[in-house]
Amino acid sequence: MTEKLDYKRRSLCEAVEKNINLKMRTPKDFDFLREQIFSKTNVLISSTTLKRIWGYLTEDTTPRDSSLTVLAHFLGYPDYEAFCTEITDDDPPSAPVLGSRLSLETLSEGDRIILRWDPLRICVVEYQGQFVFKVISSEKTRLQPGDTFSCSTIIEGEPMYLDQLIQEGHAPIGYVCGKKGGISYEVIH
Repeated sequence: MTEKLDYKRRSLCEAVEKNINLKMRTPKDFDFLREQIFSKTNVLISSTTLKRIWGYLTEDTTPRDSSLTVLAHFLGYPDYEAFCTEITDDDPPSAPVLGSRLSLETLSEGDRIILRWDPLRICVVEYQGQFVFKVISSEKTRLQPGDTFSCSTIIEGEPMYLDQLIQEGHAPIGYVCGKKGGISYEVIH
């Protein structure tokens, strides 16, 4: 991201990057973001437009408010103006959480969580402590019993990002459950 971006636009870009847990650095990153935006908002915005918004392209153009509003919608705001009203120099904005958040601090070792996401995927995981989970059972997903991963946030209706997914015989990877439509969860104590 170039330094010539104004504070509001830079804040919007940073909030989007935080939301998808990815810095926009390569053309593939912008393609990924375009797909994420479409899957969440059903609005198609071009990778080139996103590159212009981020200042990735050196063209001296000002993005349309309608393009910035698409990004604000992606973050859960009604429009770009609403996003901008939350910005102060001391308190950068954060995207509103639309679904209920599971407070992992309240889990005890051995607690189990049933995770569901489309299309008809079900996975039961057991909390191991220290934000680490172990897969107990799974249906129609690449996750297999015995796999372990770390996860710091579980939000109803949002994708679930797994860090350090360890599957037998493979190096740790990142993995996303519920890319389209998010996940639902149920805690079993």
